[in-house]
Amino acid sequence: MTTHISAIPFEMGNDELERFALEECVKRQRLDRRASVLILPAGGCDLAVKFVRVGAQVTLCDQDSLRQDIEGRILATGLREDVHFVSGAVAELPEQIPGSSFDLIFLRRGLCGMRYEEARQVVRRLLLELRIGGKLYVSILGLHSELGDRYPSADVRIEDRYSQLAPEMIRKYGIQGPVCLYSERNLFLLLLDAGASVLRTMTTTYGNVKGVAVRV
Repeated sequence: MTTHISAIPFEMGNDELERFALEECVKRQRLDRRASVLILPAGGCDLAVKFVRVGAQVTLCDQDSLRQDIEGRILATGLREDVHFVSGAVAELPEQIPGSSFDLIFLRRGLCGMRYEEARQVVRRLLLELRIGGKLYVSILGLHSELGDRYPSADVRIEDRYSQLAPEMIRKYGIQGPVCLYSERNLFLLLLDAGASVLRTMTTTYGNVKGVAVRV
């Protein structure tokens, strides 16, 4: 079973990972070629708008049940020619994603809703959707965040770590079903195991972990 997580519950303020990705997009534009970006899941389409504003062509990938809402949001931005929607959950990516190969892929959430091995396969698949030298930006819920309080699998090795949050965390954040929470080192190893070259990892003020990797 894969747990669907609708949001990272306590990230606030400017997102450093987003800033890195947008800066990379601007650099690639200077090569006189429009950068192509895949974002999954789509979220509120806010990140897509940011990428379009720096000149990128954006593909949003999310569950088909959200298509109407997401396409409505895209239409409301006036950026319909620059943003396209593709059906596919993080755990169930389509066999071929239109618009690939991409320069950048931004994975906002979803990996912690599956076991480590499944997450490794997803990351490996996304790397193959990148051009050589393309970058993958990953954000994931942290073991040392508030969600890790009384988390039953806190001391379990990452390959076997997969359980529900403590009851008070489930009530507070509404995350149902088992999850795999990551330390920064766990995320580094996930990216490495998937075949990426890891450029950086970081832990946010709120304890979530983020990473940047490149396809080589």
